Amino acid sequence: MASVILRDELLCSICLFLFKDPVMLKCGHNFCRVCIGRVLDTQDGSGDYSCPECRKRFRQRPALMRDINLHNVAERFLFTRSKQAEITGICCTYCVDSAVPAVKSCLHCEASLCDKHLRAHNKSPEHVLSDPSTSLEKRKCSVHKKILEYYCTDDAACICVSCRLDGEHQGHQVEMLDEASEKKKKKLRNVLQKLMTKREETEERVQSVEERRRKAQEKAAGEAERVTALFTDIRRRLDDLEKRVLSEISRQEKEESLSLSALIQQLEIKKDELSRKMRHIEELCNMADPLTVLQEPDTGDLCDPEEEGGDEDTGGHDRQLHDVDDLDVAVILDTFRTLCDIISGIRIYGEGPADILLDVNTAHNNLLISDDMKTATRTREKQNRPETAQRFKGYCPQVMSSRRFSKGRHYWDVEITRSGYWMVGMCYPSIDRREGQSRIGYNNKSWGMRRGNNQYSVIHDSKVIQLPDNISSDKVRICLDYKAERLSFYELCDPIRHLHTFTATFTEPLHAVFCVYWVKSGGRYVESWLRLKGNV
Repeated sequence: MASVILRDELLCSICLFLFKDPVMLKCGHNFCRVCIGRVLDTQDGSGDYSCPECRKRFRQRPALMRDINLHNVAERFLFTRSKQAEITGICCTYCVDSAVPAVKSCLHCEASLCDKHLRAHNKSPEHVLSDPSTSLEKRKCSVHKKILEYYCTDDAACICVSCRLDGEHQGHQVEMLDEASEKKKKKLRNVLQKLMTKREETEERVQSVEERRRKAQEKAAGEAERVTALFTDIRRRLDDLEKRVLSEISRQEKEESLSLSALIQQLEIKKDELSRKMRHIEELCNMADPLTVLQEPDTGDLCDPEEEGGDEDTGGHDRQLHDVDDLDVAVILDTFRTLCDIISGIRIYGEGPADILLDVNTAHNNLLISDDMKTATRTREKQNRPETAQRFKGYCPQVMSSRRFSKGRHYWDVEITRSGYWMVGMCYPSIDRREGQSRIGYNNKSWGMRRGNNQYSVIHDSKVIQLPDNISSDKVRICLDYKAERLSFYELCDPIRHLHTFTATFTEPLHAVFCVYWVKSGGRYVESWLRLKGNV
């Protein structure tokens, strides 16, 4: 009952529907803005306006004041009613007591209709029916309040018949909404197809990157396993070596100890014999009877101990003492040589600076190559070299190295003009030498680093990665580890700074490749150059 009372209070007395954008007259009565507007339009020109509800008269057309509170109450009522509906969808505007789904919407009435109210609805042409919609106001012209029937191709806007005939779109090229909609759908389908293609390409790139990541992880795991096994073996070999050295030292110590113990025993016996002889001689010296002294046997064996046994005895003792003076260090020295062999076995040797020269047979005709094949200068003067399949052509002033690399680790340094546009890197010998796909990094056969517009980047297969813009040195280092499948770029500053590393599965030998463009200075183009530095 309360719902019915509330509904009655929310009905416009003109259209008998729920308020839509309610406004209030000075007399206090409320109406839909569209409804009261139409009533006042019929009274226009008479100089006398009146309220449809209380008939109060106004000398001038009354101002329409929006009733925000009533608008909010009506909106809340509609929201509550829709929430109570048993089905999801748009409810009939006229079935205010219950939520009945709408089957059509009238653009003229701006109302939705169920089957029952649709049968009783006005059938005149101005009442255009459409599928149920909650945005009926958007389907009418905001100026003329008429149904939008046409599409103005000049202004890309939906318009009504009044806009077309005498409005701001008069004389413009127009189409029926259905026709314009089909054309736009066709364009959207084309865009959708392109987006689908790009999405597929992106998915392929994601899969490719994931595959590269997987390979990188597998490679890192393999390297970690290899290094772990290497150091485990080194530790085992060192432990065995330590045990062997300690065992040898212990053996020698035992041998020397036994030898010295035997010598000490011999010397103790010698000492006791000497002591006995000394006591006998002292007794003879203390005797008073000369006869007894003289009758003692020959005293040759009582001579000075230093002379007894001669030099042979003394020398024998000396030699024996000398023999045990030091340990035999030969085995220990052999052990340390083995240790050096182990350490040398795990050293990683890189072949120092690579000895490379520029190959004039590949040089673009706008590149001047120095006599020592170390410097390439961009010049406007054609060099008139013969046009061969090896030579770079078109707008890519490039040159390759004569040496190729298919194994090992190498590096070389390049000094380049501080300003201007240049590129350095590596490429396969099968790179296209003609215009278009020959530029370093803009194909899948080259990798490069470039400078242009004071910005640095690396590029491969037309994929660009921006580098930090605080590169101040005019020298770069290029490092190639062919077996490890890495190509790295460094800035030669103090200390040297890593810029980027490409990882790739190299399928051909690699050449160093260089590109030098013009440098613009003072409004004119001047020669720019690059030079291979150091032992290159």
